[in-house]
Amino acid sequence: MASTADIKNGVVLSIDGQLWSVVEFQHVKPGKGGAFVRTKLKNVISGKVVDRTYNAGAKIDIQNVDRRDYTYLYNDGESFVFMDMADYDQINVPAATVGDAANFMLENQQVTIALHDGLPLYLDLPASVVLEITYTEPGLQGDRSSAGTKAATVETGYEIQVPLFLETGTKVKVDTRTGDYLGRVN
Repeated sequence: MASTADIKNGVVLSIDGQLWSVVEFQHVKPGKGGAFVRTKLKNVISGKVVDRTYNAGAKIDIQNVDRRDYTYLYNDGESFVFMDMADYDQINVPAATVGDAANFMLENQQVTIALHDGLPLYLDLPASVVLEITYTEPGLQGDRSSAGTKAATVETGYEIQVPLFLETGTKVKVDTRTGDYLGRVN
């Protein structure tokens, strides 16, 4: 068992059988009373964020979470298959764990997978990815970037909003956290 002195950003704690990642922490020593540690914790599975306060020196259960780089290979229908670039081992990650990240993953793309006791917890994608528009309504003469947006389907099948002047076949940069259009790529 560790104590509150071991709390750092990114450390994963086990609280009531669930895994929580430390988003931020602050050691507080008031003038009167004992010191304490104020933390903001994010549930590794659900993403729920809570605030929790510990007395200084309290025992906490720190879990070992291994973050490794993998390459996305393919989707076999029920799960996504990734390959570890270090030892070429393949891992199957359930679609529920991949979640919305599937909208932005192309074959041979690098991702970081967090593992706890060999089980995949979550995926970290790059902040943005480059995807090709496979279908959008044709643009008209005079359409400008400030005129508005239209729907466009990218090569993963995900639909995003893009400026009116973009056409099918254009490569665009997309934010993986929000799904927003960030710009054209030449």
